Parts: sequence; C-alpha cells; structure tokens
Amino acid sequence: VQLQASGGGLVQAGGSLRLSCLASGRTFIENPIMGWFRQAPGKEREFVAAVRWSTGATVYADSVKGRFTISRDKAKKTIFLQMNSLKPDDTAIYYCAANPRGILSTMRIANEYDYWGQGTLVTVSS
Repeated sequence: VQLQASGGGLVQAGGSLRLSCLASGRTFIENPIMGWFRQAPGKEREFVAAVRWSTGATVYADSVKGRFTISRDKAKKTIFLQMNSLKPDDTAIYYCAANPRGILSTMRIANEYDYWGQGTLVTVSS
C-alpha cells in the first residue's frame, strides 16, 4: 500500500489549503478508514480527521471541527482535507494514513493505522 500526500504550503492566517492523498494497493479491496494526522515541531502526532471509505462517515478532532472537511473520491482513490480559516496553531506536517480494518471506534487512534504517507508541510503565518 502506498500513500502520497500533497498540497501543503505557506498560507496566511485565515487562508485555506486543500491537501490530497493518493492511495494505491490492496487496502482498497477491504473498506479501510482513511485519516489525516499532523505533527507540529516538538509535539506528538495528533489526529485531525478520518473518513470511512465505504460509507463516507467522518470524524474530526475538536480543534478543527467546523474549519476542516475530509472527503474521498472513490474513483480516483484519493482523499482530501479542505482546510479553511487556518490558524498558526495548524502549522504542522500533515500525514495521511490508512486503517485497513475499518473499525469505526478506532478512527482516532494512530496505532490502528498501518500505512502512512510521507507527509506534507503546512505553515500558517500570523
């Protein structure tokens, strides 16, 4: 399974970015959960958002709820993270990840994600 994230960059506070993650491999024979996590300098990796591939059900971290939207394009095997009203605290490396077991109760747990992309840097200036 390979995940390739893109779309990061430098943006001013209040601006928007859209991250993409192209997925390939056998995980899509099952019904995985696809997620976004982020890691800021000096901090632990944290959950951002996740979507269940089959149903489109989503879950968000409280810190991004109402500002970020996760979605998926089944035909393109791609997930997106639309980030609006960005804040300096959103600055981090963003990683997409795949949880092949697809258990809803594990959507927020990083250890349940077996496959990770390389990360894309998002920098929000004040």
